[in-house]
Amino acid sequence: MTALIIGCGDIGSRVARDYIARNKQVTGVARNSAPLKTSGIPALEFDLDEPPTLNALPTANAELFHFASPPPTGQTDPRTTNLLATMTAAAPRKIVYISTPAVYGDCGGAWIDESQPVAPLSDRGHRRANAERQLQQWCNSHGVPLVILRVPGIYGPGRLPVKRLQSATPMVRREDSPYTNRIHADDLAGIAVLAMSGNSTGIFHASDGCPSKMTDYFDDCAAALGLPAPPKITLAEANSQLSPGLLGYLKESKRLTNNRLQELGVSLLYPSLAAGLPHCVEQYLRTRKIDKNGRG
Repeated sequence: MTALIIGCGDIGSRVARDYIARNKQVTGVARNSAPLKTSGIPALEFDLDEPPTLNALPTANAELFHFASPPPTGQTDPRTTNLLATMTAAAPRKIVYISTPAVYGDCGGAWIDESQPVAPLSDRGHRRANAERQLQQWCNSHGVPLVILRVPGIYGPGRLPVKRLQSATPMVRREDSPYTNRIHADDLAGIAVLAMSGNSTGIFHASDGCPSKMTDYFDDCAAALGLPAPPKITLAEANSQLSPGLLGYLKESKRLTNNRLQELGVSLLYPSLAAGLPHCVEQYLRTRKIDKNGRG
């Protein structure tokens, strides 16, 4: 049985390497397959924005990881629509989909579990909620097991806010900061693999269960990297100084429980930011040394 990773970027590549290490068949799918092939991952080239080309996707009986993001605008996800249309006559064995807690909207900093009603505020949240509904309806109609992983901020080697900190981009004061949630990239890949291999279905928070204020996250990253903490501004000042994308995150505050992950048998490598940051910084410093010297 072959695993098919649609939208095989950073997380998909980590999943693919896990499959390869266990001598299991896996194929990454991306618009540009060259980087995957260069890194030793078998790959196919498909574009979810081009429906006529998708009929050749080998989805029949595959372990299908749907990691492709929706388009950057609008409130629906036509890419998921196109993918599901091509699978009507070639249903996969199971689907694991990466979504986002943005489908909940703002929860005022409350602790929430997977039973929290969906009430997106942002277009980003609406797009993911639309994709979730499409997948749930299609999988119910075709008898295909589905796992939806609602994934918060992903951090890891190469995924720290180094440039933002180096440029001294401001952050809101702690008292104005929302609660945010995180997961290490390696842990997310491991969760996805376990979600596919087990019998559990439904919605899971793929979070480390240790939320903190957004301001604390940037301050902690700065301290770990040996950089100055970002200057602090009020929420009113943020409206004129921060990007629309970041302002959208500031409007949503929630703390995710991750108790359901026990059903998947998950044992996190990095159960908190404090546990994961040293590994990220070590890799970052090693990469800088390689870049500077031209060799390891």
